[in-house]
Amino acid sequence: MSRSTYFVQECPTCGRSLHVRVEYLGRRVACQHCRREFVATDPEHSDAAPADSGLALLRRADQLLEMAEQRRHTPR
Repeated sequence: MSRSTYFVQECPTCGRSLHVRVEYLGRRVACQHCRREFVATDPEHSDAAPADSGLALLRRADQLLEMAEQRRHTPR
């Protein structure tokens, strides 16, 4: 069974923190609380590259997946 990797993004409409799957970076998603749609972006790296850069999104997704993998193998 595979586990998904998430990042946290604040809804631009209602301000609630949302856990968004890495696979949805750059795509339109809907807030589960207020139902408003917005583009999923990683706020930690949103100014590092243009939001429409597919290559930048893939790089960030790879970084997040690598971080998740490292956490799985780090003893707690």
